[in-house]
This record gives sequence, structure tokens and C-alpha cells, in this order.
Amino acid sequence: MTTQDPTSSAVGGIPVPDSKLAREATELVRDLADDLLYHHSRRVYLFGARQGLDRGLDFDPELLYVGALFHDLGLTDRFRASRQRFELDGADAARAFLTAHGIPDDRARLVWEGIALHTTPDIPHHMAPEVALVTAGVELDVLGIGYDTLPAETREAVVAAHPRPDFKRRILHAFHRGLAHRPRTTFGNVKADVLARFEEGYTRPNFVRTIEDSPWPE
Repeated sequence: MTTQDPTSSAVGGIPVPDSKLAREATELVRDLADDLLYHHSRRVYLFGARQGLDRGLDFDPELLYVGALFHDLGLTDRFRASRQRFELDGADAARAFLTAHGIPDDRARLVWEGIALHTTPDIPHHMAPEVALVTAGVELDVLGIGYDTLPAETREAVVAAHPRPDFKRRILHAFHRGLAHRPRTTFGNVKADVLARFEEGYTRPNFVRTIEDSPWPE
């Protein structure tokens, strides 16, 4: 089971890495993200780590922390001109950050995978804990999956440290703003629902029509 590192603090009894790497990740994301995405990303770490501890999973808290903090970085203004999936923007930025700090490629790739796949249902849960727990944290904070598995006092402590005022409306607005200029990247993932709801004139790509309209004669 993962144990608390001496270079860590805690929120609601959940250890939070406080190493040089973690502090620099926090500073970078704090500079690029607004309060909404920053506090959301910290909650993702806390909820993911708590679930990992409860399940007795052996995970690297630093890698999970970086994955959680960078997971929505692609929605920030830095990537407003990007045409690739926003998940890839955050994943690429996280891998570059970790590589620059001397983290081996195989460990940095775990963080890349956790971010790249966090909007893909089910698959991350069958992968390494550092991948699965990013998705678990996102699902709890955004979708409420696993809400009742956490003690009320834990949820309250996390939200007290990282508030979520008007979160449902504001996070949907952030998704819309980060995706409206690259609608094709939502094909085959849950973010298509965001543009279908909020983007005037958006037509959801259809997998069946794509097959039927392909250049193959049959």
C-alpha cells in the first residue's frame, strides 16, 4: 500500500505531495489555469488518491498529482489555437514537464496515458493505478461517480480546501470554451455532448454515416 512521504502535507487525511517536483507543477498550473480548473484539478488528485488508498493500490503520489493537475490544461488559453484533442495538449505538456525534471520515459508515459484517456470511459480502470486514479478522481468530481463511497467529512474537507461554487455550470462553460474551435476532436468521446448542448450549429459526427459514406464501394 502507498504510504505517506515525508515531503507531503494532507487535506482531509489525504497525503498531498510537497516535493520540489510537485511544487513546481502546482506553480505552473496555477499560472496557466483559472481558479475553477485549478481547484477542480486538486480535487481530482485528492479524490483519486483517496480511492487508491481505500483500495490498497500501489501508486506513485507524485505521478498521480501531476496527472491530476495537468489533466485539463488543454482547456486553458495557452492551447486556444490547438487543433488536437485537449486531452493530448495536457498529456503532452505533462510529459514534457516530467522529462525536463528527469523522470524516466516509462514513468512519464503513465502520466501521459492517464491524461489522454481521462474522458474515455472504462478503459483507464483496467490500466496502471496512476492512469486509473486520474479517471476515478475526474468521475467523482464531475459526474459524482463514487460520491457515496467517501465519508461526508472527507468530501467536506476537500471542498473546504478547494471550493466548487456553481461548479456544474462553470465546468460545462469551460468545456464548451475549450472545444468550440476544434469540434472534430470530440468525435467518439463524451465531450461531443457538450457541443451538442451549447454550440449553435454543431452537428454531431455519426459513426454509422462515416462508414456508409467512406470511399469503399461495399
